[in-house]
This record gives sequence, C-alpha cells and structure tokens, in this order.
Amino acid sequence: MNEEDLKSYRDNNKTAYLMAEYDRLSREISNNQELAESDEDMAEMTLEENKGLEIQRVDLLKKIIEIVEEDKNKPEEIKKMILEVRAGAGGEESAIFAFDLSEMYRFYCESKNWSFSLTDSSISEMGGYKEAVFEISGKGAYDDLKYEMGVHRVQRIPATEKQGRVHTSTASIAILPLKEYEDIKIDPSDLEIQTTRSGGAGGQNVNKVETAVRIIYKPTGLIVKSSSERSQLRNKDKAISILVAKLAMEKDAKDVHEMSAERKSQIGTGDRSEKIRTYNVLQDRITDHRIKQSWHGIEKIMSGQLGPIIETLKEKMANGGVVEEGGENNDED
Repeated sequence: MNEEDLKSYRDNNKTAYLMAEYDRLSREISNNQELAESDEDMAEMTLEENKGLEIQRVDLLKKIIEIVEEDKNKPEEIKKMILEVRAGAGGEESAIFAFDLSEMYRFYCESKNWSFSLTDSSISEMGGYKEAVFEISGKGAYDDLKYEMGVHRVQRIPATEKQGRVHTSTASIAILPLKEYEDIKIDPSDLEIQTTRSGGAGGQNVNKVETAVRIIYKPTGLIVKSSSERSQLRNKDKAISILVAKLAMEKDAKDVHEMSAERKSQIGTGDRSEKIRTYNVLQDRITDHRIKQSWHGIEKIMSGQLGPIIETLKEKMANGGVVEEGGENNDED
C-alpha cells in the first residue's frame, strides 16, 4: 500500500478513525522491530507479538478499503433538481391547475425544509402558469419527486364555470436532476444567448437592465430561460446548468427523433389520455394510474401533504410496480 493511498484514507471522514488505529499499530510494530534489533533477549517475544499486530493491521486495512470501495459504488446523491410545470389540455383552467400543482410541490418542499425557487415563468390571463420552472435544493428532494414526472389530470368545476359543469384539464410535470455531468460538453458556438429585462407582476419591469437570459441550443432548438437572479451572469449560469441537465437526459438517445421521444416520455403532449394521475375533486379522490391506487383528502394533499403518495410510489416503483395506465378507480372523461 503506497503512502498516497494511505493519506487519502486519513483524509476521508469515513475512514479517518480507522486509519488512526492503523497508524497506532504501525508505530507499535516499528517500535517492536527496533527493540528486537537492540535487545536479543526481547527479540523472540517482540517479533511474535508483531505477528499478531500485523494480522490486526491487515484486517483493518481490508475494512478501510471495503468502506472506500462501497462508497465509490454508491450512486451520486442528487441534492438539486429542476421541476418544470406546463399547462396542457383545457385552456385557462389547465394553467390554473398548473399553478395549483406548483403550489402543492412548494408546500411539500417547505415542509421538508428544502429550498423552492422560481427560475422562470409565463403567466396566463387569470394568473395561472402557462409554464414555469422551479429549482429545488435539499437532501432527498430528487428521490422523493422523481416519480412525479408525467401528465397530471384534474376533474373539477372551474371557478369561472357558471353552469356548474365539470371540466377535465391537464398539466405536465418534468423532473431534471442537476449535478456535474463530466461527459456533457457544450460548444459555445452552438448557443444563441438572448437577454431581456426581467418583468414583474402586471408586466412592469423590475430591472432597468437586461438580466433575464434565454438560451437556444442550435443543434436541437432546445430553449431554456432564467430570470430569477439579479444579475445576467447568474441567470446565464443557471440557464446553462438547466440546458446541461436536459442534454444529459437526452444523451442516451440515438438521434434527434429519439431525443424528442425521450422528452415526450416525461412531459407528453398534455393530452388527457396520457395521464399518470387523476385529481377528481368532486369525489375527493386522487388516483395514481401507474400503481392502481387511490387516496382521499384532496384539499390536504394539495396543501403539500404528499407524504403517503410519495412513499407508496417510491416503494412500488422501485420494485418495478408500474402497471398499465388505467386500472382500478380509473376516472372517465
């Protein structure tokens, strides 16, 4: 074992305490050797003692190596992610539903003490989200929310509906992990970067300088935006990090058409038939069609109490529990 490896084990928080014992054994072995060389009467006893100490030291080093290797093989914990919400079928009501879903995730994140910040949004006439992008940071956030991606459907009577008719509308959720992607390289010449002023509520400009950033990735036409930061540089960095995450998600595709299909597998077209979950307000029931399971108490769930749904999904989806869309308690249009 070379000294460089031993030093790395000493610097590793998970093995430092074991290395302290390893170093103690090493010193004791060295002292015994010196004693054996200087005192013939003690030589036999000290060398015999060293055999036992060396066995301890070898076993300890094996344990240290096992800890380091196990740590290397663990998947990287993702602590930061992007949540995109986009209105689908249903016109203005779908934009309102997109806003409601965003609030549901915001409340859930707050209950977990995760940060939840708006990166960019497009507001509808009635205050809903045509689309919105949020950055979420926190330990366990990605593991909890990664199964939320897909088309969500709501069945309810809109506040604007004068005749009391039930409307069906949808909103799409996409989840993008943010991490270091060493294999994703972007040629600056492939980027078209545009800047605008960040707008506030009512269309008023909250900045007198152009801080909002819009990036077009020329090879595929992919567009990302960021307007939440106060400086153009920070918005540019955030937009590029989102772009890299999207490119990483699509990297395994063989061609541009498959890349589009990969993205569609997350956000779909927003059509009602592609739902992963239905929120039936009149029946106070939420049904996840992938695992054929329903929960009651929509008001509490929409206020952020998603725990039971998320924990059930994590358990069943991790065990390959995805089933065909529909199934029990499937609400009809």
